[in-house]
Amino acid sequence: MSIDFALDADGIALITINRPERRNALDAEHYAAISEAWIRVRDDPEVRAAIITGAGDKAFCAGADIKSYIGRKVEPSELWLTQKGQLLNRGLEVWKPIIAAVNGQCIGGGTTLLLATDLRVAVPTATFGVAEVKRGVIAANGGTQRLAQQLPHCIAMDMLLTGDAMDAATAERWGLVNKVVPHGELMDTAYDYARRVAANAPLAVQAAKELAVRSRDMDLASGLRMEQMVSRILQQTEDVQEGRAAFAEKRKPNFRGR
Repeated sequence: MSIDFALDADGIALITINRPERRNALDAEHYAAISEAWIRVRDDPEVRAAIITGAGDKAFCAGADIKSYIGRKVEPSELWLTQKGQLLNRGLEVWKPIIAAVNGQCIGGGTTLLLATDLRVAVPTATFGVAEVKRGVIAANGGTQRLAQQLPHCIAMDMLLTGDAMDAATAERWGLVNKVVPHGELMDTAYDYARRVAANAPLAVQAAKELAVRSRDMDLASGLRMEQMVSRILQQTEDVQEGRAAFAEKRKPNFRGR
């Protein structure tokens, strides 16, 4: 079992689902481990951005391990343990930016994980799909919710109701991913995104992400008011003073997240 976690000097965390022999599918142990990884990203002040990818060159993540999940007996009481083993795509609030580096098949829970990230890079051979209806279940952990938010209605319904996969070029065309790049450029492109994000003021970056995500559930007037309040708070931070000084002195700012 392995969910690998590495943190570099730029504050970029790399999370690798390391189970290529199972197409990086997640069983209960791996779900628990990836939950711990997301909590560390959320809580560790040294982390400014994170990249999620899969081991090998075949699959990003094939979602839940079918053999260990479909048809398993679950106690009814677990339905109300909503904070147990919380995941990024299930509702864990992680305001640090997350970049997905999709190195192959991204299906089922892999796609619902993708939908909870902020920036996405894929290789030309990547495929995207939520085939749960072919197995008698639904695309849970946000699949039925985020697909309809992030794609045109008819495209989202095509994926949800047919269970058919989408290729990388189509995913790029519909905005499901930012870029499609050759295999050899995948991680360099993901790290380029991460470094550009991590170079900015951490509090401002996290505030921008939270405001954008919450805007989906707020009316415009409430969103504008919340934006105004957060902007006022940020004006009092040390990073604002550093940004102003760096601009005046024509140097790179040294933001500290304070």
